[in-house]
Amino acid sequence: MTTKAKLLAVSIDCPEPRKLAEFYHGITGWEITYAEDEYAAVSDGTTNIYFGRVPGREPAAWPSDHKQFHLDLQVPDVEKAAAEYVALGATRPDFQPGVTEEGTRWIVLQDPAGHAFCVCRETS
Repeated sequence: MTTKAKLLAVSIDCPEPRKLAEFYHGITGWEITYAEDEYAAVSDGTTNIYFGRVPGREPAAWPSDHKQFHLDLQVPDVEKAAAEYVALGATRPDFQPGVTEEGTRWIVLQDPAGHAFCVCRETS
């Protein structure tokens, strides 16, 4: 039988870990548990997002086959949350596959380091 693992953290490469931890603290409310120039982290007490300094990291364009991952975050009001996150430093690319004539299911944003993340409608 294979040993089952628990997810401890997602680690994200970025040029400014402290800045990205502050951004994700702002949108998740998770505590900043560590903040240095080389490394920072946010946590909800169970799951963590770590940020490691990689000075030459270039963000992938959106849309692009070079995107390596993205986070999906659920919120009660997608448009309101997206506007608030843009005010905190995110950007909203033009290409939005989750926004259709039937309504908004999700919005793609990019954090201050250029990582894509989706703001998704809460499901019941």
